[in-house]
Amino acid sequence: MRKTGAEPLALYIHWPFCVSKCPYCDFNSHVRAEIDEVAWRDALLADLAHEAALTPGRPLGSIFFGGGTPSLMAPATVAAVLNAAERHWGFAPGIEITVEANPSSVEAANFRALASAGVNRVSLGLQALDDETLHFLGRAHSVTESLTALDAAQAAFGRVSIDLIYARPDQSEAQWLAELRQALAFGTEHLSLYQLTIEPGTRFAALAAKGELPTLGVDEAAHLFEVTRAVTAGAGIPAYEISNHARPGAESRHNLAYWRYRDYLGVGPGAHGRRGRLASFRRKKPENWLEAVARNGHGIESEEPLDATIRAEEALLMGLRLDEGVDLARIAAETGLAIDAMIDRAAIERLSVHGLIARDGDHLTVRETGMLLLDAILADIVR
Repeated sequence: MRKTGAEPLALYIHWPFCVSKCPYCDFNSHVRAEIDEVAWRDALLADLAHEAALTPGRPLGSIFFGGGTPSLMAPATVAAVLNAAERHWGFAPGIEITVEANPSSVEAANFRALASAGVNRVSLGLQALDDETLHFLGRAHSVTESLTALDAAQAAFGRVSIDLIYARPDQSEAQWLAELRQALAFGTEHLSLYQLTIEPGTRFAALAAKGELPTLGVDEAAHLFEVTRAVTAGAGIPAYEISNHARPGAESRHNLAYWRYRDYLGVGPGAHGRRGRLASFRRKKPENWLEAVARNGHGIESEEPLDATIRAEEALLMGLRLDEGVDLARIAAETGLAIDAMIDRAAIERLSVHGLIARDGDHLTVRETGMLLLDAILADIVR
């Protein structure tokens, strides 16, 4: 372990391959019956080495394997990536190493091997706890399979997070409360609880356009949001971000790096990062990325400078998702902008009167009631 006082980095490893078609994401073109894992491993290691050469002297505080079905990566590939990452950067004490997983029996069978390779946290996409809803959401797994995978995850990893989607069509408060309490009884340290959103270009959007998707009203969804926060807080897993809840100390360190607008590195097809004052973008199509790595030693498609205004805006938009809020003085110091050039003071004063936000000196937070209107508030106060 390398000793350094430099601020830790977050590293995102994107593994794009899916094992089956997904009905509502853009990874359908990435379905592969089989791949040359050695070739992909070598390319990941080359892409990793390129980023390391650009960020010397800073340890890694977190690593996140995400994308298509990263929990089906060969454990030898995961171990090779982690060994290379530790060699290049060094690991900060207590580094968090997460893999994203679906609760299928095939993926669960890989959990112990992934833990042996160095992964110490899993983010498990349960999504729902009844089979009818899972079918509606286009998920291939059943509740029985989900719970078996959860048992396997809790046996293999020291830290487990689960994802659920609520405010689903025709979902009642009683139904959601029963599901939420069941999830809390699992004893995981972290819950990601997302309200169902209709994204353009998805199957859900098409159904909604035809009037075939009975979505909840705004007031009903807002009530479920308030109920969710109250119940999780009462169970000792309060919200720390608009959709994320954790026991104190069990927050996702990797995601906090994004929300606190710290540097993070992206490696693999379609990965992006923030390195100093640059935004980096990798080639999205897997084969194009692979060819770029062979040709250039990395998969970068473009790097774009971020001016002070963009960096301040991004820091505010990300940081105000957190219950802890943002330190305006820190953002001003890092961007060189005056605080009043970043925020609309009159809008903040107006929203404060209504109890939606709070400003204490240079500290700005969105209150719980304001989280229900976060998008509108951000549009109002961020210059």
